[in-house]
Amino acid sequence: MSLRTRTDALLLAGFCAFLFFYGLGQFGLIGADEPRYAQVAREMLDHHDWITPVLYGSPWLEKPPLYYWQAMLVYSIFGVSDITARLPSAIDATLLVIAVYLFFRRFRSGVEVDAALITASCAGVIGYARAASTDMPLAATFSVAMLAWWAWRECQKRIWLALFYACMALGMLAKGPVAPFLAALIIVLSAAVAREWRLIARTLWLPGILLFCAVALPWYVAVQLRNPQFFHEFILEHNLARFSTNLYHHTEPFWYYVPVTALALLPWIVFVVVAFARTVRTWWSERKSSSDSPDLEFDLSLFAVCWLVVPVVFFSISQSKLPGYILPAIPAGAVLLANYLRRQFESEQGLAKWISVVHAMVATALVVPALLIAHIVTGHRVPSGRPLFIALVVALVLFLAMMVTLFSRVGLRMLRFVTLIPIVLAVAAVLRLGAGSMDRALSARPLAAELAEMETHELPLAVCGTSRELEYGLAFYRNQIITRCEYSALPAQEFLLIAPPAWKSAVDEHTAGRRVTFLGHYAPQDVDYYWVAAGRKTP
Repeated sequence: MSLRTRTDALLLAGFCAFLFFYGLGQFGLIGADEPRYAQVAREMLDHHDWITPVLYGSPWLEKPPLYYWQAMLVYSIFGVSDITARLPSAIDATLLVIAVYLFFRRFRSGVEVDAALITASCAGVIGYARAASTDMPLAATFSVAMLAWWAWRECQKRIWLALFYACMALGMLAKGPVAPFLAALIIVLSAAVAREWRLIARTLWLPGILLFCAVALPWYVAVQLRNPQFFHEFILEHNLARFSTNLYHHTEPFWYYVPVTALALLPWIVFVVVAFARTVRTWWSERKSSSDSPDLEFDLSLFAVCWLVVPVVFFSISQSKLPGYILPAIPAGAVLLANYLRRQFESEQGLAKWISVVHAMVATALVVPALLIAHIVTGHRVPSGRPLFIALVVALVLFLAMMVTLFSRVGLRMLRFVTLIPIVLAVAAVLRLGAGSMDRALSARPLAAELAEMETHELPLAVCGTSRELEYGLAFYRNQIITRCEYSALPAQEFLLIAPPAWKSAVDEHTAGRRVTFLGHYAPQDVDYYWVAAGRKTP
């Protein structure tokens, strides 16, 4: 291994270790999806069932199994915890960064480290690399597939096309038919803008299609045979109905993914927009030229534009919108920017001053909310006074340092490093200053620990009027089925009950005729908890 390779490997390993793995357990699982997915993997492992996803003892067929399989493997080695539930996404993000590095080293040497570090430091990649969800497995497999397809187009070696089909099959196992459908749209659009329609027919390679089927279809066939309702629940409800209707109440305006994509591409969004605009402008001005020799350098940028645009437009049309849907588009922004930087290096052009200024402002501005994260989480607002002043001063110092560097003769080549400084500081600040507040206010972990300390033996748990996030979090941390009193009869034996103070009358109604003892109030999430004596089941 050469010195250069060892240096690159150490650099990428260090940044991936910090950005993706460090402090994975600083705060507990948050939201509804993280504890739910983590619990599904645990129950599949407990049942030794690699086919049917199970939640609370019943088939849960909303998502394919790739994340669950990964989590099951990690659980079996390191045990079940919130850290191990997040490890699959962190590993997938690392593999994505390595794939980007190897792609650029093989096909666009000179910016491979830039490309990998830009990918690793995008806010969307960092965020979902630290989440127990299906979004990062899809983004990683889909992105590797797209890079493999371009590698095949450029060098014509079918080993790359085989890799494309294999990774697309994994994407199908990560989140369903959306992976091959998006890939088809991107390839068709790329062929259209490059006026190489034969690419579409050549991509339809029979051995590759058979490889895709061999990898992806066995699970789909097996789960359908075991669960006849699978096709209706997964394909019709959680794919077609989710896209075409507001069945799951995730409605957002049509333009929703424009700001979401911009936020996910932070801190690189300014340069991505510049690279995007210049690529589109060049294509538009040269679209009628009759050159028979394609410019692969430029065509890679054009392909990255198509890859970035298609998911944004596709999910903007969808009636159900969640931030994670757009994650497969984010690596395209990194590829587009890295190729743009390479062309700038080759032409030895300097940075436009306005671009440098705006980029530095955006990159350093991220430090402000990171330093104030504890206040924002607990107070739901940006604080004034000394905390805000200190955060602004830190951001200003970083901004001035970036300006000095970017306006120097080597400014463009130092771009990745000076941009990574505020990113590293922002991640460190969130973990150091905000993890405790996020844990208490957003995760069920502290409340579950508080309840466990009060119990002399494990009791059933019921909730009344609480959020889904708290319900699913308690189910994971206590590893038990949670009864929701609005929909189910309360346990006949003694149990614990969680409810917001505003639901006290509902608690009295549901526990009528039974002795109820108030145990305490969990202030960060404004819920009370009670002990309820044994008695008859309530209707």
